[in-house]
Amino acid sequence: MKYQNEITGRVIRELRKKRGVTQEVLSGFACISRSHLAMIENGTKNPNVDTLWRIAEALGMTLSDLLVLIEIEIAKENR
Repeated sequence: MKYQNEITGRVIRELRKKRGVTQEVLSGFACISRSHLAMIENGTKNPNVDTLWRIAEALGMTLSDLLVLIEIEIAKENR
């Protein structure tokens, strides 16, 4: 299974939208810039573990739960 920025971004975007928050709000909770979050969601930026941890916490979940969702989506794409 190969890591894909685009899928990570899509999962984060979908989770954010399900929670009904804007990029501005989520980025504020995660202590990252809105433009950084936008680049992650668009798949043009590869987030490091610290950034993923912050985003997961801001979404009210653990990093491991976020990574599981990302892995599931990557596996679906590779079928």
